Amino acid sequence: MRGGLVAWLLWLMAAPLCAQVITSAEYNEPTTRYAHGVLGDAVEWGNMTVTVRRETSQPGAVFQTWTTQSYHLRLPEVLVYEDTAPRLADLDGDGRPEIIVVESHRDKGARLAVYGLKDDGVPALLAWTSFIGQRNRWMAPVGVADFDGDGTIDIAVVDRPHLARRLFVMRYGIGKMKSFAILEPVTNHRIGDDYISGGVRNCGAGPEMILLDAGWTQILTVRWGDGGFQARVLAPYEGRESVAQALAC
Repeated sequence: MRGGLVAWLLWLMAAPLCAQVITSAEYNEPTTRYAHGVLGDAVEWGNMTVTVRRETSQPGAVFQTWTTQSYHLRLPEVLVYEDTAPRLADLDGDGRPEIIVVESHRDKGARLAVYGLKDDGVPALLAWTSFIGQRNRWMAPVGVADFDGDGTIDIAVVDRPHLARRLFVMRYGIGKMKSFAILEPVTNHRIGDDYISGGVRNCGAGPEMILLDAGWTQILTVRWGDGGFQARVLAPYEGRESVAQALAC
């Protein structure tokens, strides 16, 4: 069943010891209230359990002690987590991860959402995109990196990988996020698959995305250059293993 613990954990710098930090996130409370079925079944998720670790030792103590607390981020009836698993990634460079998820609205379709810790250490919604605008329309995350080299972490997602097949890349920031670059047609998901294909790799020359062409015949590398994202054919698509090999450089 979909909804296991964190899909991928990406530390963008060495993580310092923090007074409070998210250590895990997991979807649970399966629901059929949004029967889209794009990920292979009609079951989505109504809740995300987030575990936060807090330091309890006094400043300067020889030994550090910690406590953990779990929070339930339960969505209203009009929303579900329509996703494979939460993704933990340090988006603001403070050494603590945020959580990237896909949420879908009963009438408006999917959006990308980012959860993180507020000043009081409680997890909450921090950033989001607009909903696609129509029921049963979905988006599939690709990954995060500073793709354009401007020092700000970017989030990449394929909008409607079965229809529009449009890559959106946006800079992370608190509040509503908007894309700064678009590339089409590319994809990273086929209807019925319970996983998302491709992702982000760095083979020594900077981050690049691994995606598929619209016909699922070629594996593509997508990277920033000359003021925009450019795609080139890397290898023929020969099933899931060929994509895994591409990600491994």
